[in-house]
Amino acid sequence: MPEPLPLSAVDLADPDRFLDGETPWRMLETLRREDPVHWQPEPAPNSGFWAVTKHADIVAVDRDPETYTSTRFTNLEEVDDDQIALRRSLLETDGLRHQAMRRLLQKPFTPRAVAAYGDFLRVLTRRTLDAALAKGSFDFVEEVSADFPINVLARMLDIPEDDTQQLIDWGNRIIGNTDPDYADVLLHSAESEKYRDLPFRSPASLEVFAYGRKLAEERRGGDGTDLVSLLVNQTPKDGVPLTPTDFDNYFLLLVVAGNETTRHAISHSMLALIQHPEELARLQADPALIPGAVEEFLRWASPVYHFRRTATKDTTLGGKEIKAGDKVVLWFASGNRDEDVFTDPYTFDVTRTNIDHVTFGKGSPHFCLGNSLARLEIQILFEELLPRIASIRLTGDVPRVRSNFVNGIKKLPVEVTLV
Repeated sequence: MPEPLPLSAVDLADPDRFLDGETPWRMLETLRREDPVHWQPEPAPNSGFWAVTKHADIVAVDRDPETYTSTRFTNLEEVDDDQIALRRSLLETDGLRHQAMRRLLQKPFTPRAVAAYGDFLRVLTRRTLDAALAKGSFDFVEEVSADFPINVLARMLDIPEDDTQQLIDWGNRIIGNTDPDYADVLLHSAESEKYRDLPFRSPASLEVFAYGRKLAEERRGGDGTDLVSLLVNQTPKDGVPLTPTDFDNYFLLLVVAGNETTRHAISHSMLALIQHPEELARLQADPALIPGAVEEFLRWASPVYHFRRTATKDTTLGGKEIKAGDKVVLWFASGNRDEDVFTDPYTFDVTRTNIDHVTFGKGSPHFCLGNSLARLEIQILFEELLPRIASIRLTGDVPRVRSNFVNGIKKLPVEVTLV
């Protein structure tokens, strides 16, 4: 267990506190113990938020969109009504509209539909691993974690493989909007005001929009089954067609969410196995453990630190008086280390059972649409990788994304010895 920090030293609003692999967990440990619903001040222009860190409270809030809405935005940035209208995606809708937009793409992401990708995923995984492992020493993030999920997304979008690196670049620039290595324009900088109406205030969003619009134009009126065709050739069940802005934001969400979270989950899982060689050995000795271990991977990785909700009315949570309009931020990563739910939560155990993690938003209307696909991707990757390596070790530092939103690993330099 990490050593808790003094409560006065906790600052979840500062991305610099998330640059190492220890401080975030120390802060969250402190909050769960001392102040599970904690008021976190923020620098201007933001006004502060309630940090919710216990598993039970996270689940309760996430299941109650009438009291804690997503429609006022799901990240920490405070936006006005005009910005909300221009930037709203599936994530920022609730109720019947959310259900209708979600159903547009629900079929391709059902467990049954995803299972049909099994053979394709194995072929793709082997190709990715053949190219990476032949090098002996390589960056696991670049060669495996990023390469594999983005090629799956390319298949589902029906776009050329040659475009996958561009999708990765867009995801980095958009999600990494607080990281100077990634961002074109840093969030809350003076220059970011020029892009206030774009998702994540990122000019890269304009490039994603243009790319998506070209695909939409080509596929509108066709009979394709790719994700773009499904978006442009269906009307949501509530009878309200997607506007051009709705399509732009939906497509951008697919590009970002379809790549970033699975990529970071894979990277954290590989790092955990390197740092816990006894767990790696258990999986190699008994590959039948891998499907179950995927749930521990997801708990341990927690690739998204938080999502925000906004109180619709005065209410009480954890003994604190929440006012209408207050930001209420669910720290999923903290819920995944809650000792009230997980025995020895800081022990990485690939044989752990009944893993009630909140990585995908447990029981929420916003439960991750791609959860079955992510699980299968991670499972197949490690089923194919682990039998092929005799050993794997780190050969350098493991830099993190400067972000209190995405729990991201930039590079994972490794050296492998093959069986």
